Amino acid sequence: MAQALFAGLVVDESGRSVQTAFVGGEPTYVVDDDGFLRHIPAEQIDRAVLNQMAQMMKGSEDLLSEQAAKMLGQDDPFSRAMIENQLKNIDQQFDAALQSGLPEEARAYLGMAGFKIVVNYRGEVVRVEQPRAAADDDE
Repeated sequence: MAQALFAGLVVDESGRSVQTAFVGGEPTYVVDDDGFLRHIPAEQIDRAVLNQMAQMMKGSEDLLSEQAAKMLGQDDPFSRAMIENQLKNIDQQFDAALQSGLPEEARAYLGMAGFKIVVNYRGEVVRVEQPRAAADDDE
C-alpha cells in the first residue's frame, strides 16, 4: 500500500507538524488551515520533493557515486558505475519509492539531521530545509 513518503518531516509555514491520513485508501498530508483540515494527496508533495532532490544531484552523479561507494565499502569501478547509473536514472526510481516508502529509521535519521519540508495550506512545497555538510577549513 502506498504511503506518505516523508511522513513526520513535513511542516506548515508556521512550523507545525503536518499529520498524515488516508482518504479512500490514498495517503494524504493533513494541513491545518485555521481549523479547516485540508487533505493534500501525499504524492503531490512527495513528487515535488523528489524532483527537487533529483535536480540538485544532476551533474554530480560521478562524485555522489564515488562517495556512496566509499560509504558502502564497495569502492571499486564496477560498484561506482552501477551507483552512478542508478543516480542518472533516479527519476525512474520514484514510483517504487512512492509505493514502498522510506524505512522508519531513515525518516527518523532525516528528522534528527534537520531535514524538513515546508508546505503551504494548498500543499505547495515552499522550501526544503536540508542539513548542510560542514565546510572544510579551506572553504
